[in-house]
Amino acid sequence: MNGKQNAALEAVKYVRNGMVVGLGSGTTSHYFIAALASAIKAGELKDISGIPTSLESDRLAREGGIPLVSLRECGVVDLAVDGADQIDPKLNLIKGLGGALVREKIIEQNARRFICIADETKLIKRLGTHCPVPVEVITFCHDAHEAFFHSLGGTPHLRTAPDGSPYLTDNGNYIYDLKFSEGIDSPADLERKLRARAGVLGTGLFISLAQMAIVGSEAGVRVIHHH
Repeated sequence: MNGKQNAALEAVKYVRNGMVVGLGSGTTSHYFIAALASAIKAGELKDISGIPTSLESDRLAREGGIPLVSLRECGVVDLAVDGADQIDPKLNLIKGLGGALVREKIIEQNARRFICIADETKLIKRLGTHCPVPVEVITFCHDAHEAFFHSLGGTPHLRTAPDGSPYLTDNGNYIYDLKFSEGIDSPADLERKLRARAGVLGTGLFISLAQMAIVGSEAGVRVIHHH
């Protein structure tokens, strides 16, 4: 098995009967959804409800037979499990290359516990090194943000769909991918400045949200706890 699969299978061990589970988006999360569905089918886990973070996760969960609820119905998420594009030594993350960053952050901010699952290639000393920060913006006057993004030291690129038109999130918004040639000095500071900007709906910087990371390789997994 590959590292993503090993991490996903390990994460299922943290699910208990009766839990509401936040279902992440992206390839590693898809392995987790499949493994969770198998455990439910086999009777190993009972009374599980899932909350998907994207239309794709919703579809996969339904296909796997995982009962779904809304955050409004359950009020709290016991455990959220999701992947990441980068993980720094403090378990700060960059997420959102798959485009589901805002929905993921809503669920993960409302979770009692958030476990990040990834393969070892996602571990990095400094966030933003060779990986852009996705920023979801409303479509109104979206290009007015470009000078602001440059002022923060980022080089913005409007994400496009395969046909060349602007990529649309599940929320109907655009994404700018901000590249930082030297990485990011202070992820928390960058997050604060971006979030203060009218028209910015959310960022792919997940600061102090993950309590734990399960990092998989072909040989197995290692668990990193937030300090």
